Amino acid sequence: MAAETYRKSRGLWRALAFIALAIAIIIGLGRFALPQGQGSDYVARLVIDGTIATDPDRLKVIEDLAEDDAVKAVIVAINSPGGTTAGGEELYEALGRLREAKPTVAVIKELGASAAYMTAIATDRIFARRLSIVGSIGVLYQHVNAGKLLDTIGVDFDKVASGPLKAEPDFDEPMDGAPRASIAALVDDSFQWFVDVVAERRGLSRPATLALADGRIITGRIGVDTGLIDAVGGELEAIAWLQAERDLPDDLDVVTVYPEPEQGFDLVGTFLGGQARAALGLPNGPITLDGLVSLWQVGSRS
Repeated sequence: MAAETYRKSRGLWRALAFIALAIAIIIGLGRFALPQGQGSDYVARLVIDGTIATDPDRLKVIEDLAEDDAVKAVIVAINSPGGTTAGGEELYEALGRLREAKPTVAVIKELGASAAYMTAIATDRIFARRLSIVGSIGVLYQHVNAGKLLDTIGVDFDKVASGPLKAEPDFDEPMDGAPRASIAALVDDSFQWFVDVVAERRGLSRPATLALADGRIITGRIGVDTGLIDAVGGELEAIAWLQAERDLPDDLDVVTVYPEPEQGFDLVGTFLGGQARAALGLPNGPITLDGLVSLWQVGSRS
């Protein structure tokens, strides 16, 4: 009886394994059989969503768009609080090169602040909803002084450094003196560049730009009044502008090119990766950014 049960169980598992293998092969073949590009002309949609950081895959997509004759225009769909200064700079410069080859339009959804606004100004025209949040022109470096807490629990840190500013400011000491001056110079250098590119791209004087560059956020409507964005609207208005001003044909599909939809083994890998992160107790949410950022944060203190 036991032998019979074992034989049936083994047969069932073999059948399940065969089915799983067949599904994997079909998915894999289907993935390679899918067209890798559009066969006809189209409008590309580049989605910038969530926290911005440098991304070589996104950079490659932007470079490929500039060289693809089938791409007649690019819509940059933005919903982001910003991110690292380097990530914003990377996007700004890459979209600037793309702008020289293709008409580009930014569409800000709920949020396009800090490095995300830096991204938007790299395009030919910026649309936002009347009540979208835009602006927050500025740079931030945050420091936590946990010295009193460490004293309370009896923990002391020491270090040997090659110079007085190496690994400063330390997290168990206040940020003052030479470390604070060093960080302030770093922030100011990035901030001045940010102000310069906003003034250049938006056709504003530097004093007018500085008046808007105190870190404030504004609505899309106020953004139009101040010159930070061009018009109230969304993707439909952006397409209409491209048709009227850049002779875009009115029968083109809009195709999301980044991020690419996950298919086949990529989708399985993402699922398994998520399960592995959960098993290790790692978060599936945004990764905390360290260092210099251009990021709008609710309730943050500089």
